[in-house]
Amino acid sequence: MQRTTQVIGQSGAFLDALERASRAAALDRPVLVIGERGTGKELVAERLHRLSPRWDQPLVIMNCAALPESLIEAELFGHEAGAFTGATKARAGRFEEAHGGTLFLDELGTLSMAAQDRLLRAVEYGEVTRIGSSRPMRVDVRIVAATNEHLPDKVDAHEFRADLLDRLSFEVVTLPPLRARSGDIAVLADHFGRRMASEIGWERWPGFGPRALDQLLTHRWPGNVRELRNVVERAVYRWEGEGPVDGIEIDPFASPYRPQDGARRGASGGSTSAPAPAPSSFSPPAEVEDSPVAACDAGPSDFKSRVARFERELLARALAEHRFNQRATAEALGLSYDQLRHALRRHDLINANG
Repeated sequence: MQRTTQVIGQSGAFLDALERASRAAALDRPVLVIGERGTGKELVAERLHRLSPRWDQPLVIMNCAALPESLIEAELFGHEAGAFTGATKARAGRFEEAHGGTLFLDELGTLSMAAQDRLLRAVEYGEVTRIGSSRPMRVDVRIVAATNEHLPDKVDAHEFRADLLDRLSFEVVTLPPLRARSGDIAVLADHFGRRMASEIGWERWPGFGPRALDQLLTHRWPGNVRELRNVVERAVYRWEGEGPVDGIEIDPFASPYRPQDGARRGASGGSTSAPAPAPSSFSPPAEVEDSPVAACDAGPSDFKSRVARFERELLARALAEHRFNQRATAEALGLSYDQLRHALRRHDLINANG
């Protein structure tokens, strides 16, 4: 329960990617790890290092997007004292730090063309030269790089060196997004839930209720495993009910009081926009000419009953049109998923396809 960097999954696509990485680990060759944000690229890079003959040497991690372009080369290759303004003493670069081990370059696609030129020489000849020095030094480093971009497209756009891509792509491991490993969602959610429950002192882990599981399994997870972890941990620490955790908030920014365009102008004396009203289950219909409502031709005649009858038939018809996919139905009706679920419960339609 203490380790936070476990590789968890049982879907075929995910296990195939892990197997490819594991086979490449033993070879002293560069590996490219491709995947969307939150798919676990750094975990796979660590796996490549730990399963390699270099496992007892340094694993040095550098995020290429975290530094301004002017500092990337100094960070990678080091610099001598006085090489540029602020360089008061000599400093070893990441290549020197990783000597004998593995250098993981995250967000590789953000490297400038100048940095790519120097990286190519380091990869080809095993030599780096500190900025401000004319003396190259030998380094023994295995490169593992990661990106969420399609590098061949960047080559076509003259934004990435083709020869560098050729050198780094001995093996390419492409990680599947979470939406392609739906069988892993419940496994990952249970793992993150148990860990959070232990962290906040729960005596036992009650699991998730059916409503929460349904939300977890039907969400598209654009942020992948990282987003799932945040959602699950937030749900566990907020839960105050008895029994299984059954309250999930996918989007923590969803609020009827979210700042609207122009709201910031109030601080400078301009107008401010009022908070948006809380969304209701259904928007009021536009004004139309008086005509009988087909759904209300029969049955109860009082206003509330006729509106309820119409609402129920509207929901049932929309569900059938979208093959009882509740998320698609909610989108077609202009509702949030939670609003639709509330309406379905009110009209006893929650299991309409059963």
